[in-house]
Amino acid sequence: MLEKLFGWGKKKAEPAAEPDTHFGRYSDNNKLPVKVSRWTDADNLFKEKKYPESFDAFFEYLRDDAVQNVVYERNGAEGRFQVYQGSKIVRGTFNKEQVKAEVTLARMPQASVPVMRRLLEMNFTLYYSRFAMDNDRLCMRFDADMEAANPSKLYYGLKELATKADKQDDLLLQDFSMLETIDSEHIGPLQPSEKEVKYAYLQKWIQQTLETVASVDPEKFSGGIAYMLLALLYRIDYLVTPEGKLLNDLEKIVGIYFKKDERPAADKSRDMIEELKKIQARPKEEVMNYLFRSRYTFSIVAPQPYKMVSDSIHATNANMTWYRDNNYPFIATQVCEYGIAYCQYSYSMPRAVTELFHLFMMVNYADYFAALGFSNGYYNSATNEFRSDAIIEKVKEIQNRWKQKYPNMDFKTENLRFDNLVNFDHTFTTELEFLNMDA
Repeated sequence: MLEKLFGWGKKKAEPAAEPDTHFGRYSDNNKLPVKVSRWTDADNLFKEKKYPESFDAFFEYLRDDAVQNVVYERNGAEGRFQVYQGSKIVRGTFNKEQVKAEVTLARMPQASVPVMRRLLEMNFTLYYSRFAMDNDRLCMRFDADMEAANPSKLYYGLKELATKADKQDDLLLQDFSMLETIDSEHIGPLQPSEKEVKYAYLQKWIQQTLETVASVDPEKFSGGIAYMLLALLYRIDYLVTPEGKLLNDLEKIVGIYFKKDERPAADKSRDMIEELKKIQARPKEEVMNYLFRSRYTFSIVAPQPYKMVSDSIHATNANMTWYRDNNYPFIATQVCEYGIAYCQYSYSMPRAVTELFHLFMMVNYADYFAALGFSNGYYNSATNEFRSDAIIEKVKEIQNRWKQKYPNMDFKTENLRFDNLVNFDHTFTTELEFLNMDA
């Protein structure tokens, strides 16, 4: 009877399972201490000339257990491995004398002088690997004598091989129509519903930004326009997570603005807008082809001192105040977003900061996450209502999870403002600016 009256004995309801959706670029600088120690083990074992045991430790260090990006087997002094990087797989073997690794780029049914010239020229830019031909198969290869294959050389050799191959296969297929896709069966398809949402919001965000840009003076608002365009590109990169040619095109548009030349910002923004319109006009089926799931082993960007993150946020928040005070709230939020999104795009960030950035995006784009099937909506833009308790609880959860690694990380939730989105973004990013990320 007491159980009926007071609910004793009932289990607490489990939170609803969230969609298995991945966001953002892979970062490999957040390994647990036990993984980091395996690098030291690999180095020490190599110095002792215990090469097979050194390889055991090295590939255990390299493997991210959450994504299963490395397959490794050893039998005595011989072994084999597979390393996943985006749309490519690096396959390798080793024995007492040598380690070899190879990745397939594309199939070339007929010999092509322009293709071979491209590969020959690119060979001069490589430090550890090289392009090669195996009958009609274009590939990249890396090899080293076992006595020279220390963990550092092995890491940077495999990284060059993996990251260059993942980039070049798309570019080669894009530029040379005679080449054919090969060795891509491992790529994971997304659910059709997820692809539909991502395509719809890709179009929505581009249209919203272009309409806002068109409504203001291009010279007077040249800074604000640049912030909006770049924040849009970083948002697509993080939330939509495109692959292949679409990702390459987004990177090229970002490069238009940061190219070191004397052109004014307004001219660069105009070129960026034209390229965004081209993406907007692409057939839906073509865009959908670049929405898939991949496994990664190496980050394509490097970690940076946290001061660079703080400086980026500080500078953009200072520039945001004019738009806030002159009643341009949308531009103000985009400027705030740019400060931290630029860092998420350009640096390999501490995972604790990435999780806080993700929460920031879940607040600002709650409708997108709801469309994907996430249940914890943190903000209702129609009513300007925040779920402040849930946001604070999430921040504290993130801090507690990373307390051991970052004991001085103190995000002061009492400083957050929940009266409107501009003030929330400003106070949230200001707290990110002043985080102490000393390990």
